[in-house]
Amino acid sequence: MPIIKSAKKAARQAEKRTEHNQQIKKDIKAALKAFRENPSAETLAKAQSEYDKAVKKDLMKKNTAARRKAKLHDIAKAAKVKLEKKVAKKAAPKAKATTKKTTAAKKTAPKAKAQKK
Repeated sequence: MPIIKSAKKAARQAEKRTEHNQQIKKDIKAALKAFRENPSAETLAKAQSEYDKAVKKDLMKKNTAARRKAKLHDIAKAAKVKLEKKVAKKAAPKAKATTKKTTAAKKTAPKAKAQKK
């Protein structure tokens, strides 16, 4: 058992993190099991989402998740699951809003450089 206060806190944090990471892994396994039992677009999306969450939480490397998601996609394709394509929406260009603050800041003269002797 740790004796120093900071070591005790580190042990508590490690316990919480371990528990949280195990829960994420259980969620991945459950989503995979559901996908294998019933391959559909919804279960595929759920499984891929769980992999994305694991990457976001630094539980898994990005390429590992990408490889596993590709494998799921191949399984879905073999099961003849109809996959939906996502349509990328084009973002509208943001209009520049001019305010008194921005125009006042632009009108101020730049500082004069001090001459060295």
